Amino acid sequence: MLIERGENLEEVGKVITLPEGTYVSSGWIDLHTHAFPKFKPYCAVPDDIGYKTGVATVIDAGSSGADDFEEFLDYANRSKTKVLSFLNVSRIGLAVSNELTDLTNIHKESIIKTVRKYPDTIVGLKVRMSKSVIGDSGISPLIEAKKIARELDLPIMVHIGNAPPKLADILPLIDAGDIVTHCFNEKPNNHIFYEDGENLRTLKEAVDRGVYLDIIHGSSSFSFDIARRAKEEGISFDSISTDIYEGNQEKGPVFNLATTLTKFLALGFSLEELLPMVTTNPAKILKRDHLGEAKLGEEVDLTFFQVKDQPFTLKDSLGNELISSRQIVPYAVYLGGEFHDL
Repeated sequence: MLIERGENLEEVGKVITLPEGTYVSSGWIDLHTHAFPKFKPYCAVPDDIGYKTGVATVIDAGSSGADDFEEFLDYANRSKTKVLSFLNVSRIGLAVSNELTDLTNIHKESIIKTVRKYPDTIVGLKVRMSKSVIGDSGISPLIEAKKIARELDLPIMVHIGNAPPKLADILPLIDAGDIVTHCFNEKPNNHIFYEDGENLRTLKEAVDRGVYLDIIHGSSSFSFDIARRAKEEGISFDSISTDIYEGNQEKGPVFNLATTLTKFLALGFSLEELLPMVTTNPAKILKRDHLGEAKLGEEVDLTFFQVKDQPFTLKDSLGNELISSRQIVPYAVYLGGEFHDL
């Protein structure tokens, strides 16, 4: 909703006066981040990529595996930002960048023990299915991840990138409720519009059976051209996230979730279309519907933001530029019963 100048917002016995043109939504949720400071380069302090950027809840996407999860949890519990996790199916997490070349890293007993010990924090399993991560392991990491996820009744988040394996080989193996992330990348041998249309066909089939599409930015996984073509094709998606960590926050091209949303605004999406992608939709995907609520009270999270009419130069992961006439700028966050100016 839009708060006009002079209106007051009452919350928990206090009155907050907001500038004219300030929007308030349920607290933003970033479905794919790296909120564990331990493993460089894909690391960050949760609050630095969370409430300080207008995001109420960050979901770590596999930075830690079973071996380091309690250390990850220690950072999460000391954060003002809400922190949840997709547990990496590799027990060593991102201690290395090719964590699934050795299939013995997928240790079923450790995964099950960790998930059952921390069900409030772990929302699913993460498996990175690109050539640089799996080496010669082929489709096996995904098959093993699915077996474990079914036993735990959890979804998996599947990272897609350079082939092999091809996207068309990955998608038939995942089910309703699972998440495909990095969907609008332009990897030269495996993007959704690659070659004979098989990737696109299997993507549409996956969407039809209830697989969620997470349009994540990242340092190398978002293309303006692919996003435009997908819009023309009428490809629906479910969430917008950042894949943010220290490097692409400080130097770009990600910077923060607000900048990522601004890119979609510049691509012709409306604010009404975009807000569910960072509020109610990810809450539904996570089966944490309360995170998407926007009712005032001690338990609710809210994000306040403005849409400023000013030219803003944006870049995708390939360095292509797009000029936006408007910019989404976070103003404040209401989190844990406290109001935080930004």
